[in-house]
Amino acid sequence: MADLSALATDERNDLADFLETLDEEEWERPSLCPGWSVRDIAGHVPSYDMLSKPAVLALLARSRFSLGRANQARLELSRRLSTAELVARLREYAVPQGITAMFGCGIALTDGVIHHQDIRRALGRPRVVPPERLVAVLGFMPRARALPSPANVRGLRIVATDLDWVGGSGPEVRGPGEALVMSLAGRPEALAELDGAGLATLTARVTG
Repeated sequence: MADLSALATDERNDLADFLETLDEEEWERPSLCPGWSVRDIAGHVPSYDMLSKPAVLALLARSRFSLGRANQARLELSRRLSTAELVARLREYAVPQGITAMFGCGIALTDGVIHHQDIRRALGRPRVVPPERLVAVLGFMPRARALPSPANVRGLRIVATDLDWVGGSGPEVRGPGEALVMSLAGRPEALAELDGAGLATLTARVTG
């Protein structure tokens, strides 16, 4: 079984390395995550690691148990930081802590890979995501309740054409592992890279 903590740590360090290559204009560009800039994603990724579980519960209570409102509250704090401070904080919390370390760090790894690609795709700066990370994320996404992926994958057979990974049952959706991850996460930009009898169903869920 893969060490998800190590994979998540590597993903966060890779993201920090990439962020250090960006200029100020790139930091302010929109990402694929609706309403969030590159800067916002850099602030979001480690934003829950520094909170204890009671502090997370208090934040959710103040946010009327809306994850979107809770995320926005954390973003308002991170927007006060410089880009250098954002990178330093990401490195400080490279090893997942708190709620992001739950499910064996599946939360941190999945969140990290998706948001890294939100930036990469938006900036036109592709990379090859290590296959062991994609396999782990695809395995976790059907039970990642904070994401749209459990609903998006329901009743579909997902086949990664570049990885040794197949999951689910039903009409088939095929494509590269990274594009599957991004599509299941609700990013319509990746749908064009997929095919199969189940693609129309997935497209309707992602775009509807």
